[in-house]
Amino acid sequence: MKPAVESQSEMTERPEPRETTPGFWVTPELQSVLADLGLTSLGTVFAFDQGTDMAKPNIGRHRRRFQIEVAVPGSDAPVQLYLKWYQQPPRLKQIANWLVHRRRVSFGRIEHETARTLAAQGIGTPCTIAWGEQWDTLFENRSFLMTREVARSESLERRLPDCFGDAPTPASLRKRREFIRRLARFVKQFHETGYRHRDLYLSHIFRSTEGAFCLIDLARAFKPMQQRRFQIKDLAQLHYSAPKEHFSAADRLRFYRAYCGRRLQPCDKRMIVAVQRKAMRMARHNRKHRVPVPFLDCASETC
Repeated sequence: MKPAVESQSEMTERPEPRETTPGFWVTPELQSVLADLGLTSLGTVFAFDQGTDMAKPNIGRHRRRFQIEVAVPGSDAPVQLYLKWYQQPPRLKQIANWLVHRRRVSFGRIEHETARTLAAQGIGTPCTIAWGEQWDTLFENRSFLMTREVARSESLERRLPDCFGDAPTPASLRKRREFIRRLARFVKQFHETGYRHRDLYLSHIFRSTEGAFCLIDLARAFKPMQQRRFQIKDLAQLHYSAPKEHFSAADRLRFYRAYCGRRLQPCDKRMIVAVQRKAMRMARHNRKHRVPVPFLDCASETC
């Protein structure tokens, strides 16, 4: 299922949610649509049970995700909304979240603010429809974030450009290399904001039919003081999730050269080694649990 993302052209049209009831912010554009569903306050959001539960293993009992299909005026087809909420998050997780962001902030608010900050710097991110929070004296009691999908986009894990499925020809190879360069520049632009994603797999990068990239699932994104450490983590996650049958060693080097934007220097070679070592540690851990490793294991018999 596709999370909510937006195209590059929509980033400049991002409306600001406004508080309509205590602890509940919603964009004017879809306020009436949510009202028709009974979603008019923080309490109604947490009582809502009409969406499709997008349960994931090992995300904790305090987190839930739902997909909601709505009819939006002016849209020919139903629009998918995605609701993520946190209820009574463990206090240690809250404190860790505050330390990471260097302020006391709810889980719902920080993901909304991160997406908006990145969008203002030209990075495609989820567009917030509504968000809310409730505090119990010092600690967060509950919070939520609701975002809207953008049509004609899929994650790179689910679908790479058609040129990756074609038999290699000079034309398809040129298209593949151009895609790799564009992806590298997108990741470089994201890192130049000072943010690190901490979950930067191909499943969290979406590409529209027009070729615009969007970055989703920003719950863990932050601005670390140890920039290089988390830069290595992000790049290792990308390297790890890039399928072996589609990305050769030369392609991976081509990606890094486009990412750093210069001829390789000794510091770049050290970075590449660190990224490879991190990816191999991830691979060893997952193989113990019999989880396929995309950059080492072929999904197709023809690889």
